[in-house]
Amino acid sequence: MPRTILGISAYYHDSAAALVRDGRVIAAAQEERFSRTKNDARFPSGAVRFCLEFANVTLDELDAVVFYDKPFLTFERLLETYYRTAPRGIRSFLRAMPVWLREKLFLKRLLRKELRAVQDYNAKELTLLFTEHHLAHAASTFFASPFAEAAILTMDGGGEWATASISHGTGRDIRVVKEVHFPHSLGLLYSAFTHYLGFRVNSGEYKLMGLAPYGDATSEAVARYEQSILDHLVDLRPDGSLALNQRYFNYATGLTMTRDRRWEKLFGFPRRLPEQPIEQHHKNLALAIQRITEQTVLVMAREAQRVTGARHLCLAGGVALNCVANGKLLAANLYEDIFVQPAAGDAGGALGASLAAHHIYFGEPRQPEPRAAVYLGPEYAADCLRAFVESLDRPAVHYADFGELCVLVARKIAQGKVIGWFQERMEFGPRALGNRSILADPRHPTMQRILNLKIKNRESFRPFAPAVLAEDAATYFELDRPSPHMLFVAPVRAAYRTQLPAVTHVDGSARIQTVTETDNRRFWSLLCAVKRKTGVGMLINTSFNVRDEPIVATPEEAYRCFLKTEMDALVLRNYWIEK
Repeated sequence: MPRTILGISAYYHDSAAALVRDGRVIAAAQEERFSRTKNDARFPSGAVRFCLEFANVTLDELDAVVFYDKPFLTFERLLETYYRTAPRGIRSFLRAMPVWLREKLFLKRLLRKELRAVQDYNAKELTLLFTEHHLAHAASTFFASPFAEAAILTMDGGGEWATASISHGTGRDIRVVKEVHFPHSLGLLYSAFTHYLGFRVNSGEYKLMGLAPYGDATSEAVARYEQSILDHLVDLRPDGSLALNQRYFNYATGLTMTRDRRWEKLFGFPRRLPEQPIEQHHKNLALAIQRITEQTVLVMAREAQRVTGARHLCLAGGVALNCVANGKLLAANLYEDIFVQPAAGDAGGALGASLAAHHIYFGEPRQPEPRAAVYLGPEYAADCLRAFVESLDRPAVHYADFGELCVLVARKIAQGKVIGWFQERMEFGPRALGNRSILADPRHPTMQRILNLKIKNRESFRPFAPAVLAEDAATYFELDRPSPHMLFVAPVRAAYRTQLPAVTHVDGSARIQTVTETDNRRFWSLLCAVKRKTGVGMLINTSFNVRDEPIVATPEEAYRCFLKTEMDALVLRNYWIEK
Protein backbone atom coordinates (compact mmCIF):
# COMPACT_ATOMS: atom_id res chain seq x y z
CA MET A 1 0.00 0.00 0.00
CA PRO A 2 1.54 3.35 -1.02
CA ARG A 3 2.55 5.76 1.71
CA THR A 4 1.20 9.31 1.64
CA ILE A 5 3.25 11.98 3.43
CA LEU A 6 2.69 15.72 3.81
CA GLY A 7 5.74 17.99 4.15
CA ILE A 8 5.52 21.50 5.61
CA SER A 9 7.91 24.46 5.74
CA ALA A 10 6.89 27.59 7.65
CA TYR A 11 7.69 30.42 10.08
CA TYR A 12 10.89 31.74 8.45
CA HIS A 13 10.13 32.70 4.85
CA ASP A 14 8.58 31.10 1.75
CA SER A 15 6.34 28.65 3.60
CA ALA A 16 5.03 25.77 1.53
CA ALA A 17 3.44 22.33 1.56
CA ALA A 18 4.22 19.24 -0.52
CA LEU A 19 2.55 15.85 -0.73
CA VAL A 20 4.42 12.67 -1.60
CA ARG A 21 2.70 9.42 -2.50
CA ASP A 22 4.75 6.25 -2.88
CA GLY A 23 7.92 8.33 -3.22
CA ARG A 24 6.58 10.62 -5.96
CA VAL A 25 5.80 14.29 -5.40
CA ILE A 26 2.29 14.77 -6.70
CA ALA A 27 1.42 18.24 -5.33
CA ALA A 28 3.38 21.19 -3.95
CA ALA A 29 2.84 24.94 -3.64
CA GLN A 30 4.04 28.01 -1.77
CA GLU A 31 1.62 29.71 0.58
CA GLU A 32 2.25 33.10 -1.06
CA ARG A 33 0.29 31.95 -4.12
CA PHE A 34 -2.84 31.54 -1.98
CA SER A 35 -2.42 34.35 0.57
CA ARG A 36 -1.05 36.82 -2.03
CA THR A 37 1.59 37.92 0.50
CA LYS A 38 5.01 37.67 -1.15
CA ASN A 39 7.41 35.28 0.63
CA ASP A 40 4.66 34.52 3.17
CA ALA A 41 6.15 32.85 6.25
CA ARG A 42 2.91 31.90 7.99
CA PHE A 43 1.60 28.36 8.33
CA PRO A 44 0.74 27.26 4.76
CA SER A 45 -2.98 26.65 5.28
CA GLY A 46 -3.87 27.29 1.66
CA ALA A 47 -1.05 25.13 0.34
CA VAL A 48 -1.91 22.26 2.73
CA ARG A 49 -5.57 22.44 1.74
CA PHE A 50 -4.64 22.35 -1.95
CA CYS A 51 -2.34 19.34 -1.52
CA LEU A 52 -4.98 17.33 0.37
CA GLU A 53 -7.70 18.19 -2.13
CA PHE A 54 -5.54 17.44 -5.15
CA ALA A 55 -4.53 14.04 -3.74
CA ASN A 56 -8.09 13.40 -2.52
CA VAL A 57 -6.91 12.43 0.97
CA THR A 58 -7.72 13.53 4.50
CA LEU A 59 -5.29 14.23 7.31
CA ASP A 60 -6.41 10.97 8.93
CA GLU A 61 -5.29 9.06 5.85
CA LEU A 62 -1.73 10.40 5.91
CA ASP A 63 1.13 8.20 7.07
CA ALA A 64 2.93 11.25 8.46
CA VAL A 65 3.14 15.03 8.52
CA VAL A 66 6.76 16.23 8.48
CA PHE A 67 8.14 19.66 9.42
CA TYR A 68 11.40 20.76 7.78
CA ASP A 69 13.19 22.00 10.88
CA LYS A 70 13.97 20.98 14.47
CA PRO A 71 12.93 23.94 16.64
CA PHE A 72 14.67 22.80 19.84
CA LEU A 73 18.03 22.80 18.06
CA THR A 74 17.35 26.28 16.69
CA PHE A 75 16.36 27.46 20.18
CA GLU A 76 19.58 25.97 21.54
CA ARG A 77 21.55 27.92 18.96
CA LEU A 78 19.74 31.16 19.81
CA LEU A 79 20.31 30.79 23.56
CA GLU A 80 23.96 29.88 23.15
CA THR A 81 24.53 32.80 20.78
CA TYR A 82 22.88 35.31 23.12
CA TYR A 83 24.75 33.90 26.13
CA ARG A 84 28.09 34.14 24.32
CA THR A 85 27.54 37.76 23.24
CA ALA A 86 25.64 39.16 26.26
CA PRO A 87 24.75 41.88 26.96
CA ARG A 88 25.17 43.07 23.36
CA GLY A 89 22.11 41.27 21.96
CA ILE A 90 19.60 42.28 24.63
CA ARG A 91 17.21 44.12 22.24
CA SER A 92 17.13 41.21 19.83
CA PHE A 93 16.76 38.76 22.73
CA LEU A 94 13.76 40.65 24.14
CA ARG A 95 12.10 40.72 20.72
CA ALA A 96 12.72 37.06 19.89
CA MET A 97 12.02 35.32 23.19
CA PRO A 98 8.27 36.06 23.54
CA VAL A 99 7.64 34.53 20.11
CA TRP A 100 9.70 31.47 20.98
CA LEU A 101 8.14 30.98 24.40
CA ARG A 102 4.63 31.49 23.06
CA GLU A 103 4.83 29.64 19.73
CA LYS A 104 8.00 28.15 18.31
CA LEU A 105 9.16 26.29 21.40
CA PHE A 106 5.81 24.50 21.40
CA LEU A 107 5.76 23.97 17.67
CA LYS A 108 4.22 20.51 17.83
CA ARG A 109 1.17 21.95 19.59
CA LEU A 110 1.04 24.89 17.16
CA LEU A 111 1.23 22.63 14.10
CA ARG A 112 -1.57 20.42 15.41
CA LYS A 113 -3.70 23.52 15.98
CA GLU A 114 -3.02 24.91 12.50
CA LEU A 115 -3.75 21.56 10.87
CA ARG A 116 -7.08 21.36 12.72
CA ALA A 117 -7.99 24.78 11.31
CA VAL A 118 -7.52 23.28 7.83
CA GLN A 119 -9.40 20.04 8.50
CA ASP A 120 -10.58 18.07 11.52
CA TYR A 121 -8.63 14.91 12.30
CA ASN A 122 -7.79 12.39 15.01
CA ALA A 123 -4.80 13.94 16.79
CA LYS A 124 -3.94 10.68 18.58
CA GLU A 125 -3.41 8.89 15.27
CA LEU A 126 -1.39 11.60 13.50
CA THR A 127 2.33 10.87 13.12
CA LEU A 128 4.15 14.22 13.35
CA LEU A 129 7.85 14.16 12.44
CA PHE A 130 10.64 16.75 12.33
CA THR A 131 13.71 16.63 10.10
CA GLU A 132 16.81 18.80 10.33
CA HIS A 133 16.73 21.80 8.02
CA HIS A 134 19.74 20.91 5.88
CA LEU A 135 18.73 17.26 5.65
CA ALA A 136 15.42 18.49 4.20
CA HIS A 137 17.37 20.55 1.65
CA ALA A 138 19.63 17.59 0.83
CA ALA A 139 16.66 15.24 0.44
CA SER A 140 14.82 17.76 -1.75
CA THR A 141 17.59 17.71 -4.34
CA PHE A 142 19.06 14.19 -4.16
CA PHE A 143 15.77 12.28 -4.05
CA ALA A 144 14.39 14.44 -6.88
CA SER A 145 17.54 13.97 -9.00
CA PRO A 146 18.18 11.34 -11.68
CA PHE A 147 21.31 10.13 -9.84
CA ALA A 148 21.63 6.88 -7.90
CA GLU A 149 24.70 8.35 -6.17
CA ALA A 150 25.84 11.95 -5.77
CA ALA A 151 27.64 14.50 -3.66
CA ILE A 152 25.10 16.86 -2.10
CA LEU A 153 25.94 20.48 -1.34
CA THR A 154 23.44 22.61 0.58
CA MET A 155 24.04 26.31 1.27
CA ASP A 156 21.75 28.93 2.79
CA GLY A 157 21.48 31.50 5.57
CA GLY A 158 21.10 28.80 8.17
CA GLY A 159 18.93 26.10 9.66
CA GLU A 160 19.35 24.99 13.26
CA TRP A 161 23.16 25.14 13.49
CA ALA A 162 24.21 24.24 9.95
CA THR A 163 24.54 26.95 7.29
CA ALA A 164 26.12 24.68 4.68
CA SER A 165 26.57 20.94 4.43
CA ILE A 166 28.30 18.35 2.30
CA SER A 167 26.52 14.98 2.18
CA HIS A 168 26.86 11.76 0.24
CA GLY A 169 23.69 10.35 -1.27
CA THR A 170 23.49 6.68 -2.23
CA GLY A 171 20.22 4.96 -3.07
CA ARG A 172 17.75 5.87 -0.33
CA ASP A 173 20.39 7.05 2.15
CA ILE A 174 21.96 10.45 2.82
CA ARG A 175 25.07 10.64 4.99
CA VAL A 176 26.17 14.06 6.25
CA VAL A 177 29.95 14.38 5.86
CA LYS A 178 30.77 18.00 6.81
CA GLU A 179 28.96 21.12 7.96
CA VAL A 180 29.59 24.84 8.39
CA HIS A 181 27.87 26.20 11.51
CA PHE A 182 26.23 29.48 12.46
CA PRO A 183 27.18 32.35 12.60
CA HIS A 184 29.46 31.57 9.66
CA SER A 185 27.33 31.46 6.55
CA LEU A 186 27.76 32.09 2.83
CA GLY A 187 24.03 32.81 2.55
CA LEU A 188 24.13 35.41 5.32
CA LEU A 189 27.25 36.97 3.80
CA TYR A 190 25.41 37.46 0.50
CA SER A 191 22.30 38.70 2.32
CA ALA A 192 24.42 41.22 4.24
CA PHE A 193 25.51 42.75 0.93
CA THR A 194 21.91 42.60 -0.28
CA HIS A 195 20.99 44.72 2.75
CA TYR A 196 23.94 47.11 2.43
CA LEU A 197 23.18 47.79 -1.23
CA GLY A 198 19.59 48.72 -0.47
CA PHE A 199 17.61 45.57 -1.28
CA ARG A 200 15.35 43.50 0.94
CA VAL A 201 16.89 40.42 2.57
CA ASN A 202 15.36 37.08 1.53
CA SER A 203 13.89 38.54 -1.64
CA GLY A 204 16.38 41.07 -3.02
CA GLU A 205 19.25 38.63 -3.57
CA TYR A 206 18.07 38.19 -7.18
CA LYS A 207 18.44 41.92 -7.66
CA LEU A 208 21.99 41.87 -6.32
CA MET A 209 22.84 39.05 -8.72
CA GLY A 210 21.31 40.99 -11.63
CA LEU A 211 23.16 44.18 -10.66
CA ALA A 212 26.59 42.55 -10.42
CA PRO A 213 27.37 42.43 -14.17
CA TYR A 214 27.06 46.22 -14.30
CA GLY A 215 30.20 46.44 -12.18
CA ASP A 216 33.38 47.41 -14.01
CA ALA A 217 35.04 44.00 -14.24
CA THR A 218 38.47 45.39 -15.07
CA SER A 219 38.50 48.24 -12.57
CA GLU A 220 40.83 48.58 -9.63
CA ALA A 221 37.78 49.36 -7.45
CA VAL A 222 36.27 45.88 -7.88
CA ALA A 223 39.60 44.20 -7.14
CA ARG A 224 40.02 46.41 -4.07
CA TYR A 225 36.54 45.55 -2.82
CA GLU A 226 37.20 41.84 -3.30
CA GLN A 227 40.42 42.06 -1.34
CA SER A 228 38.71 44.03 1.43
CA ILE A 229 36.04 41.34 1.72
CA LEU A 230 38.66 38.59 1.98
CA ASP A 231 40.88 40.58 4.34
CA HIS A 232 38.21 41.83 6.74
CA LEU A 233 34.84 40.06 6.33
CA VAL A 234 35.34 36.41 5.43
CA ASP A 235 38.10 33.85 5.86
CA LEU A 236 37.62 31.38 3.00
CA ARG A 237 39.58 28.20 3.65
CA PRO A 238 40.89 25.59 1.20
CA ASP A 239 38.53 22.89 2.52
CA GLY A 240 35.42 24.97 1.73
CA SER A 241 34.76 26.09 5.28
CA LEU A 242 34.55 29.80 6.04
CA ALA A 243 34.45 32.18 8.99
CA LEU A 244 32.77 35.59 9.05
CA ASN A 245 34.32 38.36 11.15
CA GLN A 246 31.42 39.16 13.50
CA ARG A 247 32.83 42.63 14.25
CA TYR A 248 31.30 43.67 10.91
CA PHE A 249 27.94 41.86 11.17
CA ASN A 250 24.87 42.34 13.33
CA TYR A 251 22.56 39.44 12.37
CA ALA A 252 23.55 37.06 15.18
CA THR A 253 22.24 39.19 18.03
CA GLY A 254 21.11 42.46 16.47
CA LEU A 255 18.14 43.69 14.48
CA THR A 256 19.98 44.43 11.22
CA MET A 257 22.43 42.58 9.00
CA THR A 258 25.52 44.82 9.10
CA ARG A 259 27.42 47.23 11.34
CA ASP A 260 26.99 50.04 8.86
CA ARG A 261 29.66 52.42 10.15
CA ARG A 262 32.37 49.79 9.90
CA TRP A 263 31.22 48.85 6.40
CA GLU A 264 31.22 52.52 5.40
CA LYS A 265 34.79 52.86 6.63
CA LEU A 266 35.78 49.65 4.83
CA PHE A 267 34.17 50.40 1.44
CA GLY A 268 34.13 54.20 1.44
CA PHE A 269 30.40 54.85 1.06
CA PRO A 270 27.29 54.54 3.30
CA ARG A 271 24.58 51.92 3.02
CA ARG A 272 22.26 52.67 0.10
CA LEU A 273 18.65 53.23 1.14
CA PRO A 274 16.06 51.35 -0.95
CA GLU A 275 14.92 54.21 -3.20
CA GLN A 276 18.24 55.99 -3.56
CA PRO A 277 19.94 55.99 -6.98
CA ILE A 278 22.25 53.09 -7.81
CA GLU A 279 25.72 54.44 -8.55
CA GLN A 280 28.80 52.81 -10.03
CA HIS A 281 30.36 52.00 -6.65
CA HIS A 282 27.19 50.05 -5.75
CA LYS A 283 27.51 48.06 -8.96
CA ASN A 284 31.21 47.43 -8.33
CA LEU A 285 30.56 46.13 -4.82
CA ALA A 286 27.78 43.87 -6.13
CA LEU A 287 30.22 42.39 -8.63
CA ALA A 288 32.85 41.89 -5.92
CA ILE A 289 30.57 39.87 -3.61
CA GLN A 290 29.17 37.90 -6.55
CA ARG A 291 32.72 36.88 -7.49
CA ILE A 292 33.49 35.91 -3.88
CA THR A 293 30.30 33.84 -3.81
CA GLU A 294 31.20 32.06 -7.03
CA GLN A 295 34.69 31.36 -5.71
CA THR A 296 33.28 29.96 -2.46
CA VAL A 297 30.77 27.71 -4.22
CA LEU A 298 33.56 26.32 -6.41
CA VAL A 299 35.78 25.61 -3.39
CA MET A 300 32.89 23.89 -1.58
CA ALA A 301 32.06 21.82 -4.66
CA ARG A 302 35.67 20.68 -5.00
CA GLU A 303 35.70 19.66 -1.36
CA ALA A 304 32.43 17.77 -1.81
CA GLN A 305 33.98 15.83 -4.65
CA ARG A 306 37.12 15.13 -2.64
CA VAL A 307 35.33 13.73 0.40
CA THR A 308 32.65 11.75 -1.47
CA GLY A 309 34.41 10.71 -4.68
CA ALA A 310 31.08 11.20 -6.49
CA ARG A 311 30.78 11.97 -10.20
CA HIS A 312 27.48 13.85 -9.83
CA LEU A 313 26.49 16.83 -7.70
CA CYS A 314 23.12 17.89 -6.25
CA LEU A 315 22.54 21.45 -5.00
CA ALA A 316 19.90 22.99 -2.73
CA GLY A 317 19.45 25.82 -0.23
CA GLY A 318 18.91 29.46 -1.07
CA VAL A 319 22.45 29.95 -2.41
CA ALA A 320 21.70 27.29 -5.06
CA LEU A 321 19.31 29.80 -6.65
CA ASN A 322 22.35 31.90 -7.58
CA CYS A 323 22.23 30.69 -11.17
CA VAL A 324 25.33 32.72 -12.13
CA ALA A 325 27.39 30.73 -9.62
CA ASN A 326 25.71 27.55 -10.88
CA GLY A 327 26.77 28.39 -14.41
CA LYS A 328 30.38 28.94 -13.34
CA LEU A 329 30.28 25.62 -11.48
CA LEU A 330 28.94 23.89 -14.58
CA ALA A 331 31.66 25.45 -16.74
CA ALA A 332 34.36 24.24 -14.33
CA ASN A 333 33.59 20.62 -15.33
CA LEU A 334 34.22 19.27 -11.83
CA TYR A 335 31.34 16.82 -12.19
CA GLU A 336 29.84 14.81 -15.02
CA ASP A 337 26.49 16.42 -14.30
CA ILE A 338 24.82 18.76 -11.79
CA PHE A 339 21.22 18.80 -10.58
CA VAL A 340 19.75 21.84 -8.80
CA GLN A 341 16.42 21.51 -6.97
CA PRO A 342 14.05 23.93 -8.81
CA ALA A 343 12.58 25.05 -5.46
CA ALA A 344 15.99 25.23 -3.82
CA GLY A 345 15.01 27.69 -1.07
CA ASP A 346 12.94 27.14 2.04
CA ALA A 347 9.81 26.28 0.06
CA GLY A 348 11.62 23.22 -1.23
CA GLY A 349 12.24 22.19 2.37
CA ALA A 350 8.61 21.00 2.53
CA LEU A 351 9.24 18.71 -0.42
CA GLY A 352 12.55 17.51 1.06
CA ALA A 353 10.99 16.81 4.47
CA SER A 354 8.35 14.55 2.93
CA LEU A 355 10.90 12.72 0.75
CA ALA A 356 13.28 12.29 3.70
CA ALA A 357 10.49 10.74 5.76
CA HIS A 358 9.55 8.38 2.94
CA HIS A 359 13.04 7.09 2.15
CA ILE A 360 14.96 7.55 5.43
CA TYR A 361 12.40 7.31 8.25
CA PHE A 362 10.14 4.69 6.63
CA GLY A 363 13.00 3.08 4.67
CA GLU A 364 11.06 2.88 1.41
CA PRO A 365 13.04 2.12 -1.78
CA ARG A 366 13.88 4.83 -4.28
CA GLN A 367 13.72 4.92 -8.05
CA PRO A 368 15.61 7.97 -9.42
CA GLU A 369 13.46 10.15 -11.68
CA PRO A 370 14.75 11.09 -15.15
CA ARG A 371 13.37 14.65 -14.73
CA ALA A 372 12.26 16.41 -11.56
CA ALA A 373 8.58 17.34 -11.32
CA VAL A 374 8.02 21.09 -11.23
CA TYR A 375 4.42 21.64 -12.44
CA LEU A 376 2.96 20.67 -9.08
CA GLY A 377 0.47 23.42 -8.26
CA PRO A 378 -3.24 23.93 -8.94
CA GLU A 379 -4.91 23.86 -12.33
CA TYR A 380 -8.41 24.91 -13.29
CA ALA A 381 -11.03 22.71 -14.89
CA ALA A 382 -12.39 23.63 -18.32
CA ASP A 383 -15.91 24.36 -17.01
CA CYS A 384 -14.56 26.66 -14.26
CA LEU A 385 -12.41 28.54 -16.75
CA ARG A 386 -15.31 28.85 -19.20
CA ALA A 387 -17.59 30.23 -16.49
CA PHE A 388 -14.96 32.81 -15.51
CA VAL A 389 -14.34 33.93 -19.10
CA GLU A 390 -18.08 34.26 -19.75
CA SER A 391 -18.38 36.55 -16.73
CA LEU A 392 -15.88 39.08 -18.11
CA ASP A 393 -16.83 42.46 -19.52
CA ARG A 394 -14.80 41.98 -22.69
CA PRO A 395 -14.90 39.38 -25.47
CA ALA A 396 -12.81 36.23 -25.33
CA VAL A 397 -12.22 33.97 -28.31
CA HIS A 398 -12.03 30.22 -27.70
CA TYR A 399 -9.72 28.19 -29.96
CA ALA A 400 -10.67 24.52 -30.12
CA ASP A 401 -7.43 23.95 -32.04
CA PHE A 402 -4.56 24.85 -29.71
CA GLY A 403 -2.12 24.88 -32.64
CA GLU A 404 -4.18 27.62 -34.27
CA LEU A 405 -3.97 29.65 -31.06
CA CYS A 406 -0.17 29.20 -31.01
CA VAL A 407 0.03 30.56 -34.57
CA LEU A 408 -1.91 33.67 -33.48
CA VAL A 409 0.27 34.20 -30.38
CA ALA A 410 3.47 33.75 -32.43
CA ARG A 411 2.28 36.36 -34.95
CA LYS A 412 1.41 38.87 -32.21
CA ILE A 413 4.74 38.35 -30.43
CA ALA A 414 6.59 38.89 -33.73
CA GLN A 415 4.72 42.21 -33.99
CA GLY A 416 6.20 43.30 -30.65
CA LYS A 417 3.21 42.44 -28.46
CA VAL A 418 3.50 41.28 -24.82
CA ILE A 419 1.36 38.27 -23.91
CA GLY A 420 0.22 36.91 -20.55
CA TRP A 421 0.30 33.11 -20.75
CA PHE A 422 -1.71 31.01 -18.26
CA GLN A 423 -1.76 27.22 -18.70
CA GLU A 424 -2.48 24.03 -16.75
CA ARG A 425 -0.70 23.37 -13.40
CA MET A 426 1.20 26.15 -11.63
CA GLU A 427 4.96 25.83 -11.16
CA PHE A 428 6.47 25.04 -7.76
CA GLY A 429 9.44 27.27 -6.94
CA PRO A 430 10.41 30.84 -7.77
CA ARG A 431 10.62 30.46 -11.56
CA ALA A 432 7.79 30.68 -14.09
CA LEU A 433 8.51 27.90 -16.56
CA GLY A 434 5.78 28.34 -19.15
CA ASN A 435 2.51 27.96 -17.25
CA ARG A 436 2.35 31.29 -15.39
CA SER A 437 4.47 33.42 -17.72
CA ILE A 438 4.65 36.76 -19.49
CA LEU A 439 6.08 36.28 -22.98
CA ALA A 440 7.68 38.56 -25.56
CA ASP A 441 10.12 38.64 -28.48
CA PRO A 442 13.82 38.36 -27.49
CA ARG A 443 14.86 40.00 -30.79
CA HIS A 444 13.06 43.28 -29.99
CA PRO A 445 15.68 45.99 -29.32
CA THR A 446 13.76 47.78 -26.53
CA MET A 447 11.71 44.91 -25.11
CA GLN A 448 13.84 44.57 -21.97
CA ARG A 449 13.10 48.18 -21.06
CA ILE A 450 9.42 47.89 -22.00
CA LEU A 451 8.93 44.84 -19.80
CA ASN A 452 10.77 46.28 -16.81
CA LEU A 453 9.14 49.69 -16.80
CA LYS A 454 5.69 49.16 -18.34
CA ILE A 455 4.81 45.60 -17.35
CA LYS A 456 6.82 44.44 -14.33
CA ASN A 457 7.27 47.88 -12.73
CA ARG A 458 10.75 46.95 -11.55
CA GLU A 459 14.34 48.18 -11.76
CA SER A 460 15.59 48.81 -15.29
CA PHE A 461 18.80 46.80 -14.77
CA ARG A 462 16.95 43.50 -14.18
CA PRO A 463 17.61 40.96 -16.97
CA PHE A 464 15.10 38.62 -18.62
CA ALA A 465 15.49 34.93 -19.31
CA PRO A 466 15.12 33.17 -22.66
CA ALA A 467 13.04 30.02 -23.06
CA VAL A 468 14.43 28.14 -26.05
CA LEU A 469 13.73 24.88 -27.84
CA ALA A 470 16.18 22.40 -26.33
CA GLU A 471 17.52 21.31 -29.72
CA ASP A 472 18.41 24.93 -30.56
CA ALA A 473 20.01 25.93 -27.25
CA ALA A 474 23.60 25.11 -28.21
CA THR A 475 23.20 27.23 -31.37
CA TYR A 476 22.60 30.40 -29.37
CA PHE A 477 24.27 29.71 -26.02
CA GLU A 478 27.50 28.20 -24.72
CA LEU A 479 25.55 25.45 -22.97
CA ASP A 480 26.07 21.74 -23.63
CA ARG A 481 23.19 20.22 -21.63
CA PRO A 482 19.52 20.77 -20.73
CA SER A 483 18.53 23.59 -18.37
CA PRO A 484 14.77 23.00 -17.96
CA HIS A 485 14.40 24.91 -14.69
CA MET A 486 16.17 28.18 -15.57
CA LEU A 487 18.91 27.58 -12.99
CA PHE A 488 22.08 28.03 -15.06
CA VAL A 489 23.54 31.17 -16.61
CA ALA A 490 25.73 30.73 -19.69
CA PRO A 491 27.21 33.08 -22.29
CA VAL A 492 25.18 34.02 -25.35
CA ARG A 493 27.29 33.14 -28.38
CA ALA A 494 28.93 36.30 -29.69
CA ALA A 495 27.37 35.96 -33.14
CA TYR A 496 23.85 36.22 -31.68
CA ARG A 497 24.19 38.87 -28.96
CA THR A 498 23.06 41.74 -31.17
CA GLN A 499 20.22 39.59 -32.57
CA LEU A 500 18.91 38.75 -29.06
CA PRO A 501 19.22 42.08 -27.21
CA ALA A 502 16.26 41.56 -24.86
CA VAL A 503 17.73 38.41 -23.24
CA THR A 504 21.44 39.21 -23.46
CA HIS A 505 22.58 40.70 -20.16
CA VAL A 506 25.18 43.46 -20.03
CA ASP A 507 27.97 40.88 -19.58
CA GLY A 508 26.82 38.83 -22.59
CA SER A 509 25.14 36.11 -20.53
CA ALA A 510 21.61 34.72 -20.20
CA ARG A 511 19.68 32.59 -17.69
CA ILE A 512 18.44 29.82 -19.94
CA GLN A 513 15.36 27.61 -19.90
CA THR A 514 15.48 24.74 -22.38
CA VAL A 515 12.10 23.30 -23.38
CA THR A 516 11.17 19.91 -24.80
CA GLU A 517 7.81 18.38 -25.65
CA THR A 518 8.22 16.11 -22.62
CA ASP A 519 8.93 19.06 -20.30
CA ASN A 520 5.88 21.12 -21.26
CA ARG A 521 3.96 20.16 -24.38
CA ARG A 522 1.92 23.37 -24.68
CA PHE A 523 4.85 25.72 -24.16
CA TRP A 524 6.93 23.64 -26.58
CA SER A 525 4.13 23.90 -29.17
CA LEU A 526 4.16 27.69 -28.86
CA LEU A 527 7.95 27.83 -29.24
CA CYS A 528 7.67 25.71 -32.38
CA ALA A 529 5.08 28.13 -33.78
CA VAL A 530 7.36 31.07 -32.91
CA LYS A 531 10.25 29.38 -34.72
CA ARG A 532 8.12 28.88 -37.84
CA LYS A 533 7.13 32.55 -37.74
CA THR A 534 10.43 34.23 -36.83
CA GLY A 535 13.10 31.62 -37.51
CA VAL A 536 14.12 31.72 -33.81
CA GLY A 537 12.55 29.17 -31.46
CA MET A 538 12.92 31.40 -28.42
CA LEU A 539 10.84 33.68 -26.19
CA ILE A 540 11.43 36.03 -23.30
CA ASN A 541 9.90 34.17 -20.37
CA THR A 542 9.32 36.15 -17.19
CA SER A 543 7.04 35.38 -14.26
CA PHE A 544 3.38 36.42 -14.47
CA ASN A 545 3.37 39.10 -11.74
CA VAL A 546 4.39 42.67 -11.05
CA ARG A 547 6.87 44.01 -8.55
CA ASP A 548 6.35 42.91 -4.93
CA GLU A 549 3.51 40.52 -5.81
CA PRO A 550 3.61 36.71 -5.99
CA ILE A 551 3.19 34.92 -9.31
CA VAL A 552 -0.49 34.69 -10.24
CA ALA A 553 -2.21 31.45 -9.29
CA THR A 554 -5.78 31.79 -10.56
CA PRO A 555 -7.42 33.00 -13.80
CA GLU A 556 -8.89 35.93 -11.84
CA GLU A 557 -5.43 37.03 -10.68
CA ALA A 558 -4.04 36.66 -14.20
CA TYR A 559 -6.85 38.81 -15.58
CA ARG A 560 -6.36 41.54 -12.94
CA CYS A 561 -2.62 41.62 -13.63
CA PHE A 562 -3.36 41.84 -17.36
CA LEU A 563 -5.66 44.83 -16.84
CA LYS A 564 -3.37 46.85 -14.59
CA THR A 565 -0.29 46.52 -16.80
CA GLU A 566 0.42 47.32 -20.43
CA MET A 567 0.24 43.70 -21.57
CA ASP A 568 -1.39 43.49 -24.99
CA ALA A 569 -3.21 40.18 -24.69
CA LEU A 570 -3.95 37.33 -22.30
CA VAL A 571 -4.14 33.62 -23.04
CA LEU A 572 -6.10 31.51 -20.53
CA ARG A 573 -5.62 27.92 -21.70
CA ASN A 574 -7.40 28.06 -25.10
CA TYR A 575 -8.97 31.51 -24.65
CA TRP A 576 -7.58 34.66 -26.29
CA ILE A 577 -8.40 38.02 -24.66
CA GLU A 578 -7.10 41.22 -26.22
CA LYS A 579 -7.13 44.83 -25.06
